Parts: sequence; structure tokens; C-alpha cells
Amino acid sequence: MDINYQEIMERAEKYKPRMTEFLRDMIAIPSESCDEKKVIQRIKKEMECAGFDKIEIDPMGNILGYIGTGSTLIAMDAHIDTVGIGELKNWKVDPYKGYEDDEIIMGRGASDQEGGMASMVYAGKIIKEMGLDKDYTLLIVGSVQEEDCDGLCWQYIIEEDKIRPDFVVSTEPTSCNIYRGQRGRMEIKVSTKGVSCHGSAPERGDNAIYKMGPIINELKELNERLHVDEFLGKGTLAISEVFSSSPSRCAVADGCSISIDRRLTHGETWQGAIEEIKNLPSVKKAGAEVTMYEYRKPAYTGLVYPTECYFPSWVLGEDQPACRTLVEAYEKLFNTKPFVDKWTFSTNGVSIMGRYDIPVIGFGPGHEDQAHAPNECTWKDELVKCAAMYSLIPAVYIEKYK
Repeated sequence: MDINYQEIMERAEKYKPRMTEFLRDMIAIPSESCDEKKVIQRIKKEMECAGFDKIEIDPMGNILGYIGTGSTLIAMDAHIDTVGIGELKNWKVDPYKGYEDDEIIMGRGASDQEGGMASMVYAGKIIKEMGLDKDYTLLIVGSVQEEDCDGLCWQYIIEEDKIRPDFVVSTEPTSCNIYRGQRGRMEIKVSTKGVSCHGSAPERGDNAIYKMGPIINELKELNERLHVDEFLGKGTLAISEVFSSSPSRCAVADGCSISIDRRLTHGETWQGAIEEIKNLPSVKKAGAEVTMYEYRKPAYTGLVYPTECYFPSWVLGEDQPACRTLVEAYEKLFNTKPFVDKWTFSTNGVSIMGRYDIPVIGFGPGHEDQAHAPNECTWKDELVKCAAMYSLIPAVYIEKYK
């Protein structure tokens, strides 16, 4: 296929004002996990205006927009739910009204990660206008509940919608670099049990909080000796929550639980992570229970699709077609070599590749350090670069690998 790379860049630049307007509209709609209906409807309207060939909203509430009708299916994904706004006093502007100048757009979801959706929709428009939709079908996904349970949306898409692309481009923020992996994670609960008694005579009871004390100390030490992978880095463990139960504030605690955010590097398994904790001397002595959390919150559609809170790590080799496709597309558009790296945080890739071994490669507008932060922003020039890349990726893949 004879492709005019300069024309792709020019069209992406031309649509910068419309991408900006669309992104600001999405930011203005509060869309925390399980409450994405209104922003999904706004995306549907933009897809219709961009000339998508088919648009569906599945029973979980994910929006699926199709360009082309070829036999090769390539997908691009943006989760369109956001976290909350946190302490409002830490924001310079209203997080939903947002702000823009010549360079940036500010507001909740700007980088994480509605900016990716804005670029994808206008990539679809460019593909249609330039007649690049040959020999492939491009699926643009706006996925829900990622902030609550990363990958759940794609578990549903793969298992229930029966969709299995050749590969998926994740548009999570990468500062317009190419990312090919991430650590996984799991949510673990450790619980101790005791016997309550009146607080005036604590020796009559068995304090569950005291039992947890040595466990906490040993978990801190365990974090220091977790496995290290050359590319993804070290596994980590952090206590994120502490709970206790007692008949009153004047009684000895009869229960204590902690939540653990366990980051899994390449080579670690959920079974191994559980066993490491179970084998701690303090856990054995206390007879503590070690379990994995389960997620079962209803989607905005009311659908409940339960899953264990295990999100595998994944790494895509640099020599794999999906990675090589993005590197070549980048070099053709920008006349320079890209920086290839990894995410620090977790993405929907935990299901797509971690569970189902479908290749994932990352390229997105916005920066990781903006995610979940007050005064979150993204950069207009990155929206343009990403729209151009997304327009070219399917054609390069078809030409080189099909």
C-alpha cells in the first residue's frame, strides 16, 4: 500500500482542535469506575460523527467501534473510567471543568486515560478519509471498570464477546514512547483471630492486633528480598489497609486484617506469592489466614462478572511483530528511533496478554506521573502524534506480517 506519511501527520494536526474539544467533553463528565454510562454515550456520538462502520456497547458497558471489514482484527484499547478527584484543595482548577492553553489540557482523566480515546477516534477518521481501511478490521475499545479491576473488561470481551485480535495497542500513557511490558499485581488479605474481653483486664483475652504486629514486621522484611527481573525490575509488597474488630473501644480486639498490594515481576506466580506469606514464622505462629481478594462490583449496566484479584505480569519480546510494527510506524512518521520501555503501573494487558497470551504493545499520550494526581494534564502535541501512529499501525502490520 502506498501511504503518504506526511498527509497522515497533516490530518492529525488538523484535527487537534476537535480532539481537544472531545477530550474536554469527556473530562467534564464524571466517570469513575462503575459509573461510565454518560461518557460512553459521548464517545458513541463522536464515533458516529467520525464515520465508524459499526458501533456496539456490550452487556458490561464497553464500547466497541469498528473500522473496516477485513479478516485480520487489530484492536486498540483505552479505559475511559477514572479515579476520583481526591482532595479538591490540591487542584488549581475544577477537575471536571478543566483547563487548556496552547500546550496542555488539564482535568481528571486527561492522561489516565481519556486522551488515548480522543486520539483513537480521530485515527479512525483519518483511516476512513485516506482509504487505509484495507485488508483489516480495526477495533477501537473504550473499556470500563479498569481503575477498579484492571483487565476485567477484557476478560469479558475475550470470554463473552468472543473477540480475539491479532494484537492490542494499549493507549495508556507512555509519553509517546513504546512500552512492551509491566509488572503484575494481586490483592492479598491476611487475617488473625483473637478473643475479646474487657479492656480493663486485657490478660483475660487474646488480642488479634498484637498477633498482627510481628506479621507486619516480617512482611516489611519480605519485601526486601523479593525476586528481581532484569527488564521489569523487582517484585514489591506494601501493606495498604489495616482493619480490626472489637465489641467496643473498651474491649480487646477479636479480629485484625491487613490488605497487601503485591506487585509481581516476571517469573513470579500468584501461588508463590501466597506461599511466601503463609511460610512466614509469624503467620504460622498466629495461625493467620492468607487469601486473595475477589472483585464482584456491578458494572454501570448492572452486570456482575466476578474475578479473583490476580493480575499477571507480561512482557512482549522486542522481536515480536506487534513491537516491530510500532517501531517501524514510529520511524516512518517521525524519522527517528523510538524509546522502548515498560510501564511502572498496571494496565488491561494483565488480561489480554497476562491471561490470554494475546500480544499487547503500548503507545499513548500523557505521562505516567500524571495518573491519579491532582492537576492531571496531557499534552496536545502528544494527542496529534498518537492519532497519526494509530492511523498507520494497522497498515504497517498488514504490509509486513500478513
